[in-house]
Amino acid sequence: MSKPVKFTEILDSARWSLEHWKLFIIVSLNYFLDGVMFSIAPLLAYIIAPDIAIHVLAVNLLAEWIGALTLGRLADVYGRRLIFAVALTLEAGALILLFFLYENPLLFLILTSVMTFGIGGEFGAAYAAMAELTPKVHRGKALMIATNFWNVGAALIAGAALVYALIYEDPILQVRLLLLSALGTALVVGFSRLALPESVRWLVIKGRVREAETIIGKFASPEAPISFKLPPEQSISLREAFSKYPFRIIVLAVVTVAQYVTYGMLAYYTPYARGFSFGVEMAPLVIFTANMGASVGAFLLLPLIDRVRRLSVLLAFLGGFTTVILVALFHNIVALVPFFTLLFLNLIFSEWAWGSISVLQSEMFPTGVRASIVGFLVSLTGIAGALTVYSQLLLSAQGFIAWAIILWLLGLAASIAWYVRGVESAGRAVEELA
Repeated sequence: MSKPVKFTEILDSARWSLEHWKLFIIVSLNYFLDGVMFSIAPLLAYIIAPDIAIHVLAVNLLAEWIGALTLGRLADVYGRRLIFAVALTLEAGALILLFFLYENPLLFLILTSVMTFGIGGEFGAAYAAMAELTPKVHRGKALMIATNFWNVGAALIAGAALVYALIYEDPILQVRLLLLSALGTALVVGFSRLALPESVRWLVIKGRVREAETIIGKFASPEAPISFKLPPEQSISLREAFSKYPFRIIVLAVVTVAQYVTYGMLAYYTPYARGFSFGVEMAPLVIFTANMGASVGAFLLLPLIDRVRRLSVLLAFLGGFTTVILVALFHNIVALVPFFTLLFLNLIFSEWAWGSISVLQSEMFPTGVRASIVGFLVSLTGIAGALTVYSQLLLSAQGFIAWAIILWLLGLAASIAWYVRGVESAGRAVEELA
């Protein structure tokens, strides 16, 4: 009788199959829709609710913070698949109501915040599912490209806003068409999320071996008996994880906040800062240009991400810090074409950073707490992002961009620390990294 093979080895060494493509497409469509929905408030708040627009943007981010913490933790308790479905239900329901009730500023604030609550809550479940089901040699590429579809969705909805503005003079008609486009996108791609398979690693921790065996049979065809055992540390408590991995958590917290907040600042909020050199009417073009740059960035990192994680993070923050200084320079001298060109380049590096960080978040912690820690790290961006939005009340556009430079510098310092002392995770099983 042949020796039992560890189920983790079967998953990690599996050939890329149709089931892997299904998983990848589901998560990619998820982030495409998230990019569309997250962009609605920055595109429409100053049209629908100008008196409370800055509060809409800030409360949206705080809702994302709460969603990331709450649903991230629940994804470790009740499973990745269930929480993914819960997040979808909240987002789709809020978007449908928003389509009919958007003219009420308070309801606009509440419904867009419900949407961002769900968006924040998906990160833990989505990252964990991808990391736990994807072969180790493809884990970086799959996660990075899948999450990159956020930028594609954001760029397309901003592009639609530009087209509607060119064709129709009535701003209310533009709003209705934009919401209709978002709703159509949700109906077409949103419910694909319900087909997300449950994580085999999570099922084993919960003792649901029969379900785990069925899913393994879909992702790979084991010829030998399967051993369903995980190292004890894979089911440690959240408190134990925080005490065991302080360096990882601190570094990832800094780079996560630095990347995510500067992305929001430059891709969404800068046009609304006081004294923005090119005028608030440029907001859709800023959102479009920035997210197009981010969309390109992930594909440029493909040759590197599954070879060296530490170097990819360092290069991302080095490039982002350099280009954001030039963004500030050309904003200050009111040079439109160089400003938008450098904004495009900066967001390429921003996506490099996001792709690299997403992979590290999903693989550097044990299965039992993976979604919870991803949720915690993402939640920090909600608080920091809300405070950054409110800083527009005090800072001019020049000061706002200067704050982005400082954040990029902090991220660069943390990425250097990770390059020197961090764990190289490329090509390794997630159990090895615990």
